[in-house]
Amino acid sequence: MKIFTPRFSQLFLLLLLFNRFNSFAQHKATYQVYSPDKYTAATFSTDSEGTLKYMVSYDGKTVVDWSDLGLKLQDAVTGKNIVIGKVVQKKYVEKFKWQFGEREFIESRFQEMILSCSSEDFKFDVTIRLFNGSLAFKYVIPKQKKTDFVIEKELTAFNFPDPYLLYQYHHESVFTPTMIDSLRTNSDFPVTLSNGNLFLMIGEANNTSYTKAELQKGEGSNSLVVSFAQDKNVKFSEAFDTPWRTISFSKSAIGLHQYSDLFLKLSPAPSLKLAAGIKPGKLIRSDLNTQAGLDCIDLAHKMNFKYIMFDAGWYGPERSVSSDPRLPIEKLDLKKVIKYGEDRGVGVLLYVNYIALQNHLDEILPLYKKWGIAGMKFGFVDGFTQKGLTWLSGAIKKVNDYGLVLNIHDNYKPTGLSRTYPSLFSQEGIRGDENGPDAFHNTTLPYTRFLAGAADFTFCFPNPKNNFTKNLKVSKAQQLALTVVYYSPLQAIFWYGKPNDYTNENEIEFFKYVPTVWDETHYVSGEIGKSVCVARRSAATWYLGNAAGLTDWKQTIKLDFLDAKKRYNATVYEDDGNGGISKRSLRVKKGDVFSIEIKAKGGQAMIISPV
Repeated sequence: MKIFTPRFSQLFLLLLLFNRFNSFAQHKATYQVYSPDKYTAATFSTDSEGTLKYMVSYDGKTVVDWSDLGLKLQDAVTGKNIVIGKVVQKKYVEKFKWQFGEREFIESRFQEMILSCSSEDFKFDVTIRLFNGSLAFKYVIPKQKKTDFVIEKELTAFNFPDPYLLYQYHHESVFTPTMIDSLRTNSDFPVTLSNGNLFLMIGEANNTSYTKAELQKGEGSNSLVVSFAQDKNVKFSEAFDTPWRTISFSKSAIGLHQYSDLFLKLSPAPSLKLAAGIKPGKLIRSDLNTQAGLDCIDLAHKMNFKYIMFDAGWYGPERSVSSDPRLPIEKLDLKKVIKYGEDRGVGVLLYVNYIALQNHLDEILPLYKKWGIAGMKFGFVDGFTQKGLTWLSGAIKKVNDYGLVLNIHDNYKPTGLSRTYPSLFSQEGIRGDENGPDAFHNTTLPYTRFLAGAADFTFCFPNPKNNFTKNLKVSKAQQLALTVVYYSPLQAIFWYGKPNDYTNENEIEFFKYVPTVWDETHYVSGEIGKSVCVARRSAATWYLGNAAGLTDWKQTIKLDFLDAKKRYNATVYEDDGNGGISKRSLRVKKGDVFSIEIKAKGGQAMIISPV
């Protein structure tokens, strides 16, 4: 039966429904898919009205109860009477090298199912990928007879059978743990939730031309729905794919980290060979004059940092349309600084505001390449709207194609595009040291925002002339540890510091050795907002970062990640109790028990090298 509502012309494209076995009889068509390890199951079914809905189970228990997914379109065929036509399932196994990540190789195993659907004369596909512990799906709209469409609303919902605590936040805000039934505002992707027994991450992958969607409370007491935070609608012409919606499950908070590369798996592989000059590393931000740049290069060279950066103002007031990103200010001899850096293996990054980017991007890319600039930092971009994200994905491609390193600041968050455009090293979308986060925030980030990808935390390590008390609410050793815990191929250290003030060489020694990309990573122990222990390997050397929240942390861990055939020397950097850093050494091997004893707001960093 076809139902028409001419006055409120709508299309409910699809509602993915994971079916409970005792409810199959209510549905006309049912299609089931299992993860490679068989622990995660998803069932897609149409009900008696032809509406599609979904439910998912993990390890034999319902995680997402009957939930709606779909798109409400304006000026399209109406009706819920959806017919599922062709259904295709296929197994995929993919492994690719990822030189800028948390592990050397990423392996992707999933079962894909494509549902070819129609409602009246409107056709669409639902592409589903089921990984071990993760479900991903997107809506694929092929070319129609009509060419222009408006999505008024996304109907995607997540209905949970139990109450869940949600860690609510917006890009650079604090985290506010809130029960779903008490949620009164939106929350950014990725969203982390827990009911005490299970931990969930709801995310978004490969957003190139959609809008910044968020999650808000749904109709049920334990329900969340996708909402458009900035745009009233999303417009598209002819063929169109939505971003992936994902939900991942773990029985521990640290277990969520295994999904931190999920968005990369769901994004296309790069089409161009990576430029030779694209190298990960740490950076120092310079004052806007020639001598400051030369001094920063000297410190960078001494500390094995790869870059310095000239931030807002190097070409004039950043918000003035008369400021020209092709012309440095008089007190900055950029050519001299670039040459000085080249002779010492240190590259120069330049900040450009969104205003200048929109007006001059196509001119400055070849110009900066000619100058010998190593990369760029985008500032105050529009990471909210469809228009802004469409422009931004095009700009990322252009920077990548020119072989320049890219860092995007302010409200932008990652959705996996670094796989497609590997020179996109990092982005902000995070409350870093610029905003003075506390130890609860620092120990919540690894289980929330960092599940989406790299983030520029803008570290503000103290020196004898400035303690940066406005920015730092944690100890020096926690600052060291977080450079291991927090992943970013491009990591900003000494954000507000002057290079010649860093005479505390013993305290900053760890920064000289710690890498920014990794061959292997293990989240060893931790609880959201309370503690975190992360072990990462680069070549044969391991680095350990331990950070405590607002209370003291005592625990023992086993060094099971070490190679049984090797013996190691561990150098431990920790708080000395007097506001400084102490260092000690010990011999360790695989299976040894290591005791963590850290005061509230404190930390501990380790280098474990083969003897």
